[in-house]
Amino acid sequence: MSGHSKWSTIKRKKGAVDAKRGKIFTKLIKEITVAARIGGGDIDGNPRLRTAVQAAKSANMPQDNITRAIAKGTGDLDGVSYEELSYEGYGPGGVAILINVLTDNKNRTGSEIRHLLTKSSGNMAEPNAVAWNFEKKGLILIPKNDHDEDRLMEIVLESDAEDMQVTEEFYEIHTTPEKFEFVLNVIKENKFIPESAEVSMIPKTTIKLEGKDAEQMLRLLESIEDNDDVQSVYANFDISDEEMEKVTL
Repeated sequence: MSGHSKWSTIKRKKGAVDAKRGKIFTKLIKEITVAARIGGGDIDGNPRLRTAVQAAKSANMPQDNITRAIAKGTGDLDGVSYEELSYEGYGPGGVAILINVLTDNKNRTGSEIRHLLTKSSGNMAEPNAVAWNFEKKGLILIPKNDHDEDRLMEIVLESDAEDMQVTEEFYEIHTTPEKFEFVLNVIKENKFIPESAEVSMIPKTTIKLEGKDAEQMLRLLESIEDNDDVQSVYANFDISDEEMEKVTL
């Protein structure tokens, strides 16, 4: 399983989503606002907005919050103007890190990201120094539980998904960004319930981490995601399940 997938699983186990719901709402509202500003307020005609609204509903955001965020994006309500930026860097063990932000002050955000990387034995990188190592893909995680692997594989093939990998806990399904919504809908229609589903940045190569580097990498990811301006963070680390258990106890 890719490092990002493992990190998502760890956050779920630690209950980070519930503990930081207010912070998650803030990030989702930013994404909805920017999506509406760029592509308009029509959910059916704006795939990015549709994805953002689906994520907000999955996080149990009240509909009023969603409606206001769309209105701010379309200019029907006054709101803050956010700028989309990406930062690239290296973490412990030379792990490549890609950070996407929405900010109203890029100088503040850039300084904060640089500080977080530096204090964790990392550093900022030049544009495209690490981005080349990531590929945009749809990523759908289905808990193994009692789900029928053969049936799911049939659905994956029929829906034109790219790949399905079997891990200790999940069936990990990859799609092209364009096919993501279609594949996800087909999976749901066949009564398979995803643990998570998103268009993600999947690393082409990974770096194996153990011990102190593994622990420091997970702490760095948590501190980066805790920044209010950070929308998503991706890294190409690989930590074994056994090592993951040690460093997250």
